[in-house]
Amino acid sequence: MVRWIINTSVFKLITILVAGFVICAPAFCQAYKGKNGKVKFFSEAPLENIEAVSNEANSVFKATTGEVAVLIPIRSFVFDKTLMRDHFNETYMESNKYPEATFAGKLEGGIPENVAEDKVVTVSGKLNLHGIIKEQNIQVTLKTDANGFLNVTGKFRIRLIDHKIKIPRIVFKNIAETVEVSFELKLRQTE
Repeated sequence: MVRWIINTSVFKLITILVAGFVICAPAFCQAYKGKNGKVKFFSEAPLENIEAVSNEANSVFKATTGEVAVLIPIRSFVFDKTLMRDHFNETYMESNKYPEATFAGKLEGGIPENVAEDKVVTVSGKLNLHGIIKEQNIQVTLKTDANGFLNVTGKFRIRLIDHKIKIPRIVFKNIAETVEVSFELKLRQTE
């Protein structure tokens, strides 16, 4: 009896998985994923400009729904000076406590039909940075290349105070209150 119940349960599980795969298979063909996306931030201040780059952004785009998600490990940002990296991770971003920045959103106005040419669209969503979630509207450019990659580029600005990133008075003139973030994501269609 026990063997029959286990076999029936396994059969039901396999049936559900196969049915789910058949129903969802077309949606998988409309998804794009990317690794090693480039995210750069730039802070222009009176005494010193600060710039850092990460090449570890992971991204997903579901063409069927227009949903977008991006994850960036905070410690992946590289600076010209080691001391800047240390201050960034320990003092400002508290990367042990908040190890990632994420963005989850959706394309406004639907999905462009043909992105062989540059298409500028707006993505609205939520940026989670330093444990604080804020709404962001970001203009992005979409374009597919000859190899079938979807290239996503854009830039936006972040006010540090909006994410409770504190600037000590002693270095107030070294760090801008608003930081420009730019990104270049290369996504491949999944099957």
